[in-house]
Amino acid sequence: MNPKTRTRARSRASLLALTRLVTRAGKARSATPAAGTADPPVPRPALPTLYSNETGRGYRLDRLIGKGGFGEIYLATPTPAASLPPRVCVKISHRITGWLREAYFAQLLGRQARALRVYDTFVQPEATGTRYCLVMEYAEHGDLGAWLDAKGAQPEKYVRQEIAGILETLDVLHRGQALHRDLTPFNVFVCENERLKLGDFGIATHQASRHGVTADAFNLMGAPTEIAWGKVRKWQQRDDIYQVGQLIAMLLRGDVHSPMRSRDVRRLPCSDHLKEVIHRCLGAREKRYESAGELIAALRKRPTRLHTGRVQSLKGRHLSFTGFLSRPRREAIAAAKRSGALVQSSPGPSTDILVRGRPNALQVAGKSGGLKLMEIRRLAARGHRITIIGEALFWKLVARTKARRRTRR
Repeated sequence: MNPKTRTRARSRASLLALTRLVTRAGKARSATPAAGTADPPVPRPALPTLYSNETGRGYRLDRLIGKGGFGEIYLATPTPAASLPPRVCVKISHRITGWLREAYFAQLLGRQARALRVYDTFVQPEATGTRYCLVMEYAEHGDLGAWLDAKGAQPEKYVRQEIAGILETLDVLHRGQALHRDLTPFNVFVCENERLKLGDFGIATHQASRHGVTADAFNLMGAPTEIAWGKVRKWQQRDDIYQVGQLIAMLLRGDVHSPMRSRDVRRLPCSDHLKEVIHRCLGAREKRYESAGELIAALRKRPTRLHTGRVQSLKGRHLSFTGFLSRPRREAIAAAKRSGALVQSSPGPSTDILVRGRPNALQVAGKSGGLKLMEIRRLAARGHRITIIGEALFWKLVARTKARRRTRR
């Protein structure tokens, strides 16, 4: 993993703790008397005012609010304010790469309501180097991690609404063949009226093809397991989707400190439909939503209700079982094979028939939200035709095949 990425992840994860520690230390020093007499207050050095050679505007740096491998962020006052809000953030870096990316994607997403606004970009030469500056919208509630620590779990209605807004911005990136690669709670900001906005495009990039880009820069905290472990070398749009799935789970749980595992989705406090959506975001990589647009459609449209059908014979058909059967599963598999069926452990593109038994109450997303039923819906959406039959019809077809064999004898 890129050393810069490791530094970035560590810095962001500990940013809040470091800020509190420094604040407490400063208070302790100022309140401790020496030899019975209080120390005189030590005046802090005045922060400079930066001037933009692009807009001619000045930005008085009021206080430091963030620091890490990405640079420093200051709360600032623009002068003259003109069309800008009275408070802005100035992000200062000494590295040009991230600054160029953020400036570029700020232009690309300038009209998106759910992208954190960038008002000004400029360079300020110094005697020992160069300051690369971004003037951004001030998120009054901080990042999503800090906000959830204070507010706790959020209701499903709010989560759906705000994630839909984030996805609209991500959809613009995906349609332009770009990837964010850093959709963590530290890069989603809570702005006025508690609206979520997407920011920090320091490692965002375009892909030359749909195969993705080399996974050489990412935040280890939010990376899909197969990428974090080095099993997959390409970051794709479906990996951005994985991170969105984690954000949805974090909002529902009110917890950003531990990732959600796909097998634990059933415990989330939300509807079966949203559980199914989250599970597909976090589940097997090849079955995830392939872009933000596909995820938006899934959130808007309730899953198709699966209905049972009828077939005349099992011979030569590819068949799979789901749910609890009245007889042992091994007995049903043997009977299907005697009837000429090709039994599959899980449904796939070649599956013709799914035999549905009594549903498991502990399935991922309710009675109709088992893994196999979710896969049937996914395949059906891609044009694969699979007939679902009940257990009673299955045993009837088996018995019919057995009777035919006796007649022939």
